[in-house]
Amino acid sequence: MRPSFLLTSALALTLGTATLADTPTPQSVLQTYATIGEANFQDSLITAKALQAAVGALITTPSAETLQAAKDAWLRARNPYQQTEVFRFANPIVDDWEGKVNAWPLDEGLIDYVDSAYGLSDENDYAALNVVATPVFTLSGTEVDAIDITPELLQNTLHEADGIDSNVATGYHAIEFLLWGQDLNGHDAGAGNRPWIDFAKGDACTNGNCDRRAAYLKAATDLLVSDLEYMVAQWAEGGEARANVLADETAGLSAILTGMGSLSYGELAGERMRLGLMLNDPEEEHDCFSDNTHNSHYYDGMGIQNVYLGRYTRIDGSLVEGPALTDLVAADNAALDAEMTAKLASTMAALEALKEAGDTGFAYDQMLERGNVRGEALIMGGVNGLIDQTKSIERVIIALGLDQTQIEGSDSLDDPSAVFQ
Repeated sequence: MRPSFLLTSALALTLGTATLADTPTPQSVLQTYATIGEANFQDSLITAKALQAAVGALITTPSAETLQAAKDAWLRARNPYQQTEVFRFANPIVDDWEGKVNAWPLDEGLIDYVDSAYGLSDENDYAALNVVATPVFTLSGTEVDAIDITPELLQNTLHEADGIDSNVATGYHAIEFLLWGQDLNGHDAGAGNRPWIDFAKGDACTNGNCDRRAAYLKAATDLLVSDLEYMVAQWAEGGEARANVLADETAGLSAILTGMGSLSYGELAGERMRLGLMLNDPEEEHDCFSDNTHNSHYYDGMGIQNVYLGRYTRIDGSLVEGPALTDLVAADNAALDAEMTAKLASTMAALEALKEAGDTGFAYDQMLERGNVRGEALIMGGVNGLIDQTKSIERVIIALGLDQTQIEGSDSLDDPSAVFQ
């Protein structure tokens, strides 16, 4: 039997001598939700620190092996982080912070060299700035000294420069691009293929500026770690995010369902899956440099299921669990809880089929190709499951009397013709 992660002392006090079989209180459900958030962000931090160590090894001793180890560490770091996305959309602290660590899509030419076929953007003057190769440049009419590439430069000057969302200078996807490079395969097999000698020392360096490329990679990884340290503190005992959730039971339960519904419907089914399929654009995949999108979608779905069931499996195999929405709903409407639980399981089965296909060589950008019947079926299986489970989430919202809860939509689902205007 796997060990269970102990819930916080506050939750223990809330439960008293009650067993998990007893009807939970809204407060106990919110305690479980917050504790899962803390554990999930802790795991994201642990794996980010492992990535930081792997990046350090790559910079110190560049080789094909150390580059691959850094890539593997990045892939492992994505799995727990994606499960935290369900905490978005109704927790302001998470929403205000999330763009620093997971902004997407990005104009990667802002950061480093890109293929000559990479077009300049009419909407972004900095889409091909190439900070790695440009130690001094002008940004918004001001000369910027970027001789030293630091976390402060990335965060305070480059990220979302000029208010342009695609000027992504920080977070997982900036790191992903620096490790993999551009994926130039279109709908064909293959991810980005950056050579390890892009980080080599001295005359062995390819594509120039290997020292600055390494400095950018280190700064971005260090910043990711510090950003995750901040978020772990927000969900720990005494943290502001935890306190906000626990302060108002109605608002707290609404936040859980807003996150579940908005990630399920507008964000994942809409913006990340249906939109890409409508456009048949390989640039519309979430982890587009590494071809890891199938895993990102799967773990997003798992995060939704985690908070409804009140169960999160940590990276060490231990289990965080406690009273949850499933118990609250079942106490008054067992049929609705059974429906919600079944819908979540069905969606996860569809996302697992997508994940298995990606893990065995059928990349997500291949699935997006126009006329790829198998790929469309796999993606739409996930989309349809997510839409269907959102309908049940809406019924849960009504059953709990949380009518003020708003679920985010997407033009790709609500007004498809607008996508092409």
